[in-house]
Amino acid sequence: MSEQRVYGFHAIEAILQHEPERILDVWVLSGRDDKRLDSICENLSRQGISQQKTKREKLDELASSTRHQGIVANCRMASTRNENFLNQLLDGLNEPAFLLILDGVTDPHNLGACLRTADAAGVHAVIAPKDNAATLNATVRKVASGAAETTPFIAVTNLARCLRGLKERGIWLVGAAGEVETTVYQQDLTGQLGVVMGAEGKGLRRLTRETCDHLITIPMPGKVESLNVSVATGVCLFEAVRQRTL
Repeated sequence: MSEQRVYGFHAIEAILQHEPERILDVWVLSGRDDKRLDSICENLSRQGISQQKTKREKLDELASSTRHQGIVANCRMASTRNENFLNQLLDGLNEPAFLLILDGVTDPHNLGACLRTADAAGVHAVIAPKDNAATLNATVRKVASGAAETTPFIAVTNLARCLRGLKERGIWLVGAAGEVETTVYQQDLTGQLGVVMGAEGKGLRRLTRETCDHLITIPMPGKVESLNVSVATGVCLFEAVRQRTL
């Protein structure tokens, strides 16, 4: 049985709310007086999930991090979401699709931040390749602050093939690229939309770039040459939100 460690208030609260059956074991920092931690422990008890009190050093070891906020859970891995899940999700929508596609983002902190932003923007799903990209590990879930449990993350075997399938459904693909002239504020981001963001430093791969219907840039009058991928994702997604809610 595949298992993973999850830690931090937001991530564990989200699993408790959406998939409590995944939680196998929970370790809690002994002697900590914290109302939010107490509330989570009470919720765990109501769900029939026992907790083990332990020292901070043990939690640091379990989480491989000191940023666990005093609680670590051992959980069953979430069900794999693949192209079939994506097709079912798109078939069930009663509004224009709004997707985020990440072309090989490898940093788990960036993936977590992108998931959190996608959830805030109302994105229906985040799509990424299975290989050479970050996966939903404990760091991603912690940074995502619960969004890893609320926003579907779909890992696909062949990203280019997936993108072609989205286009066949009438979903327009708009990719971010630094050297083009059309800005994110000039591009129509309404209707069926997939926002495509490239990897840290490398940007969009050639085949991904060629598959996009439009390429956009974020105007940057300052001195820095580029933005962190999660920051750039936020700019693009929320410009789309602005246009889609006018």
